[in-house]
Amino acid sequence: MPESPTLDGLRVLAHPLRLRILSALTGTAMSAAEAARELGETQANVSYHLRRLHEAGLLDIAEEVRIRGGLAKRYRHDPESGARLAERSPAEDSALLATVTEELKRRADARAPGKPSSLTDAELWVTPEVWARALHQATELSRLLHDAARPPRTRGAVRVSASVALFELR
Repeated sequence: MPESPTLDGLRVLAHPLRLRILSALTGTAMSAAEAARELGETQANVSYHLRRLHEAGLLDIAEEVRIRGGLAKRYRHDPESGARLAERSPAEDSALLATVTEELKRRADARAPGKPSSLTDAELWVTPEVWARALHQATELSRLLHDAARPPRTRGAVRVSASVALFELR
């Protein structure tokens, strides 16, 4: 029996390289070779992960180009594609958050010293109205950043990390 799209998508996301691929392909379309060079990985490894992400519906084929007699697919990530993964079991959510946590640790090691940043960690009690407003603003922030994403190393652009996890507690 085939897996549900949600479960398959979550399994695909629960891998740190795949999160990095999705981030890289938000600002531009890339082939496996281009993504491999950008991420410092082998083309074979990136190609495998690109196929899995595409099968899960998280990447679109932006174009196909002829290269030395072959056909190279260039993939792009639409951040809205992850919306179908919104309903997760606690175990699936835990696995995804663990992967995001590991990725955040990797990015923290690359943080530019002395540059402005923001970090908030809190477990709070707020009114439902404040909570709804915070969720809306976080969604808008995410949309702003994803819509403004540029290809890696674009002149005048800065490399940033953004991880937002907001959820209501029991």
